[in-house]
Amino acid sequence: MKKIFILTGETSGDKLASKVINKLKKDNSNIEFLSVGGEYLKSQGIKSIYDLNDITYLGFTKVLLNIFQIKNKINKTVNEILKFNPDILFSVDSPDFTLRVCEKIKNLKPKIKTIHYVAPQVWAWRKGRVKKIKKFIDHILFLFNFEKKYFDNENVKATFVGHPLLDQNNTKKISLNDLIKLDKKIISVFPGSRLSEVNMLMPILLRFILLTKKVKNDYVYIFHTTKELKNIVNSFLLKVNFSDCEIISDENIKQEILPKSYFAIAKSGTISIEICNAKVPSIIIYKINFLNYFIIKLLAKVKYANIFNIIANSEVIPELLQSECNESKIYEIFDKYISNPELRESQILNCNRILATMRTKISSSEKVANILNEELKNT
Repeated sequence: MKKIFILTGETSGDKLASKVINKLKKDNSNIEFLSVGGEYLKSQGIKSIYDLNDITYLGFTKVLLNIFQIKNKINKTVNEILKFNPDILFSVDSPDFTLRVCEKIKNLKPKIKTIHYVAPQVWAWRKGRVKKIKKFIDHILFLFNFEKKYFDNENVKATFVGHPLLDQNNTKKISLNDLIKLDKKIISVFPGSRLSEVNMLMPILLRFILLTKKVKNDYVYIFHTTKELKNIVNSFLLKVNFSDCEIISDENIKQEILPKSYFAIAKSGTISIEICNAKVPSIIIYKINFLNYFIIKLLAKVKYANIFNIIANSEVIPELLQSECNESKIYEIFDKYISNPELRESQILNCNRILATMRTKISSSEKVANILNEELKNT
């Protein structure tokens, strides 16, 4: 029996990996799995060697403060992978963690094939990483077509697989009548998938809602979060006791609610792709401590934070970062969009054009699963 160790570092990677494994298991049932994963891989029946939250750190300063703990986690992960002795180490995103593990594994046991899914953003910063990565990663799978040149320049084996968040989902239809007031317009809110993000953004988002309620009271605000963070988000909502706020952490319900949303406010990240794919106009928000932001600005080689804006090289989706990420600014742009249907339609149209460059002929998850299957045959 062939073996695959799945290595993720945060919820988004856990989710991406689970989509691939779901496809892979349908084509090849003769595989043994072990992982560093979360609730999504667990739903596929795959055991994790420890809780994913143990390694989900936000920002450079948090990494520095927890450097010894992170090193211990890396060493423990390496030891567990060596004990499992997989044919393939399938690492997904979170390069600051996963690639460090891959490098150690390749040095200790070169025969283990290393396949990394979601190429590190070498186009955003640290372009020189490609030279180092090619020494210990056998195959890079990248999500955006424009990334190809960065790996071709260094003769790295790399394949464009499209984005799995654009895969068609045949989920069972769910009635929303008991969940939301259908006489009100839905505003989908995504406060982040990390505890630090939620703690930073929830107070701002709640102040925005309070500001909106003073002017208009015909919206219901749906907070989308993970099961792990649901109680944290709820604790913020309990403090304000708003009657028109709900929390969901179920993926199927999210897929029903999002396309029915009138607008979305989301923390910068991959969720933007799902929002745009659902044809919902949005605002991107993000805020971190000043030191982290200073370091990022020092290293970053791109003008924008959001992938749609980076690809378009213009602000297709409004970004409110750092000092601009406040309730007044969010309300100002929100009001502009809900008052101007042409502005809403323009954003949706521009995002659809960009989404077309992220798609492949078959589903992304299926393409990655096929690659893993072929690589297993060659081990």
